[in-house]
Amino acid sequence: MCAAVYVLSTVTGYVLTSALLLKCPNLLYRKKRESFVSRHISHRGGAGENLENTMAAFKHAVNLGTDMLELDCHLTKDEQIVVLHDDSLQRVSGINAHISDISYAELPPYLCKLGVTFQREYFCEGGEDKRIPLLRDVFDAFPNTPVNIDIKVNNDMLIKKVSELVVKYDREHLTVWGNSSNQIVKKCYKENPRIPLLFSLPRVLQLLGLFYTGLLPFVPLKEQFLEIPMPSIITKLKDPNRLSRSQRFITWLADTLLMRKALFEHLTARGIQVYVWVLNDEEDFQRAFDLGATGVMTDFPTRLKVFLDRNGISKPQ
Repeated sequence: MCAAVYVLSTVTGYVLTSALLLKCPNLLYRKKRESFVSRHISHRGGAGENLENTMAAFKHAVNLGTDMLELDCHLTKDEQIVVLHDDSLQRVSGINAHISDISYAELPPYLCKLGVTFQREYFCEGGEDKRIPLLRDVFDAFPNTPVNIDIKVNNDMLIKKVSELVVKYDREHLTVWGNSSNQIVKKCYKENPRIPLLFSLPRVLQLLGLFYTGLLPFVPLKEQFLEIPMPSIITKLKDPNRLSRSQRFITWLADTLLMRKALFEHLTARGIQVYVWVLNDEEDFQRAFDLGATGVMTDFPTRLKVFLDRNGISKPQ
């Protein structure tokens, strides 16, 4: 009987303490310093309005007032840091070659029309700018705009050169970097711990485990940015009638587990910004902000700006 009372009191104490610290994490942790806060994030510069990852896309997004540019980096054969999503040039340029096998001066231009990954049956036709830019071009053109860098490959030289460029342009306070790979994120942190980190996929799964077991409020977190998809958008990217019952169930389950207001509010209270990607319609914009997301990543920066302005969602200072 005494043992049962002891166990019950211990469990009750744990649950109550966990619930209190989940709601009020600043009782245990000092809030992380935020150099910037982003509501409006332009995915690949806004891949639905201009050719992805081009200077034209970035300029358009910045002129609209985007809070952050999201982009991807690779290394060319002559070790130039280029802004490009794919390792292969096939999809974007029609050339069957890898970016790492070609020097920057020899890179082909983008195709005139590219499919938009997160908008079903949608293509973006480009203007005159079809050049694959260098990362330093982006830093030169937008010295005060936060940039979110996806390190696309596990390459020590790429990580080192990106860090050196960030330091050269004095952008450690305006840059966040990482990848879904935990190995890449660890290397980023080791190379330059002063550049804020994204959660890797294994760390996101660990984060969810901690949240659902009540342990999250007791665990320190070194990352400052959580970027997660909204799983329910899969029904908009694919024909719902072609999704199997198991696929629909997995989508529902993932969405239920990931899209948790209590989780988002806990993280933001600790100074960890939560970005939901890649959302392209007002219904999903509204849901993300209702759940407490800090910001939304979109292929259509104009759509998101109109939504933010109409709903009075203030731009961060």
